[in-house]
Amino acid sequence: MKKSLIAGAMALLLAVPFTAMTRATDAVQADSVIPSLKGLHDITKTNIMRSAEMLDESLYSFQPTDQVRTMGQLFGHIANAQGAFCSAASGMSNPLSENFEQRTTKAGLIEALNMGFEFCERAYASMTDAKGAGMVSFFGSEMAAAAVLAFNSAHNYEHYGNLVTYMRINGIVPPSSMPSGQ
Repeated sequence: MKKSLIAGAMALLLAVPFTAMTRATDAVQADSVIPSLKGLHDITKTNIMRSAEMLDESLYSFQPTDQVRTMGQLFGHIANAQGAFCSAASGMSNPLSENFEQRTTKAGLIEALNMGFEFCERAYASMTDAKGAGMVSFFGSEMAAAAVLAFNSAHNYEHYGNLVTYMRINGIVPPSSMPSGQ
């Protein structure tokens, strides 16, 4: 009896460090999804903001055909979308009530983009992996809040791709294709 009590106590003592290590590892991995999504979002933000800042004001009205948005309207659409996506994901009220696609100046559209991206920064700051796993309503369907954030980055890249095409048509190298440091 005494030997089995000692053996049981030894097994328990040996298991404690392994349990603590597992819990520490779980804690490190517990919030890895949202920071990863934030990193992706930051890449899209950087490329879009660099594009908006580098273009001459005259290019904001450029559109390859009458059937597509101008460059300025694309920037405004991206700014609008930040409010829609990040409010849906976070549950915060969308502070962006203006239709930014109607802005036409470079300064006004850069301001709009900054407002949109700043709102998403607050949404990411309020998000954890556990909250990101929660279901939210988005365009009439239910999806995980983290998926809405991922969708936002995909949407940003979709329209950054439009901007890249517009820039290439105008002989401009887009930010994502520039050598590092430019």
